[in-house]
Amino acid sequence: MKRREFIGLVSGAAGWPVLARAQQPDRMRHIGILSANAQNDPDVQARHAAFLQALLQLGWIDGRNVRIDTRYSAGNVADTRKHAAELAALSPDAILVTGNTPMDLLLQTTRTIPIVFAIALDPVGSGFVNSLSRPGGNATGFMQFEYSLSAKWLELLKEIAPSVTRAAVLRDAATTAGIGQFAVIQSVAPSLGVEVSPINFRDGGEIERAVVTFARTGKGGLIVTSSALGSVHRGLIVDLAARHKLPAVYSNRGSVTSGGLISYGADFIDQFRRAAGYVDRILKGESPADLPVQAPTRYELAINLKTAKALGLNVSLSLQQRADEVIE
Repeated sequence: MKRREFIGLVSGAAGWPVLARAQQPDRMRHIGILSANAQNDPDVQARHAAFLQALLQLGWIDGRNVRIDTRYSAGNVADTRKHAAELAALSPDAILVTGNTPMDLLLQTTRTIPIVFAIALDPVGSGFVNSLSRPGGNATGFMQFEYSLSAKWLELLKEIAPSVTRAAVLRDAATTAGIGQFAVIQSVAPSLGVEVSPINFRDGGEIERAVVTFARTGKGGLIVTSSALGSVHRGLIVDLAARHKLPAVYSNRGSVTSGGLISYGADFIDQFRRAAGYVDRILKGESPADLPVQAPTRYELAINLKTAKALGLNVSLSLQQRADEVIE
């Protein structure tokens, strides 16, 4: 979502109640929202605004016929665990969860409260659902992408910076998603003539030390895999890539609008709109066990030409034409 679209979305909030068309429920419903991201992250704000707008269009108005409690943990696992327990104790009618770690912690707390997850990697392998078509438990939702997409990031790195022969892959090694993304990248690296090595997300100091060490040898680039910690440390990572002249590929377009070079990933704004539809169906009596897990319907390629110029890269016209967004 571009900045002007997000501003328009928020500024139009006063008119949203006019869109509400569902009948008032017999009682006030309750929705919890659990996110491992930072509350002030513009991407997070835009996704949650899209979720709230979609709820309003379905007739759910916060403070009138539904109450919404939101918790953010900014990548802190202890806080995520605490917030998961807090929300479960409130016994809401449904909980919207973002990402794998919060989802895993919430399922450790409750197996009865209906849960709709978004931006989740490998929900079957992670134990969130029994199958994509028939989740079977108290959770369903929307996949982030298949692990195979991770290979695309390395391909893009070689395409936009052909001289790269080494790539540092920033990942969250504490999650199966972080391990899985790196494994796919590692499997395709030999065919692209790139040596890959992992850098683990733990804290900003560790990330900076690892990137500085990696940058001392030439012909390097970065791949920033998808994780809440990657979003939390986005500003630092974008700054390090610029400071050390490292071409970097990201999983989220928010990094490109923040000054990163190139990104490829699912349209999460659309995913949160669709998540509101699942929450609506649950509030109206359907079970998450019967709602199939859905894959992304749209992916976005974003390129920052200003950053490319600063790195001395010439972005081919064909790559620019494939992009959904080009920042000049």
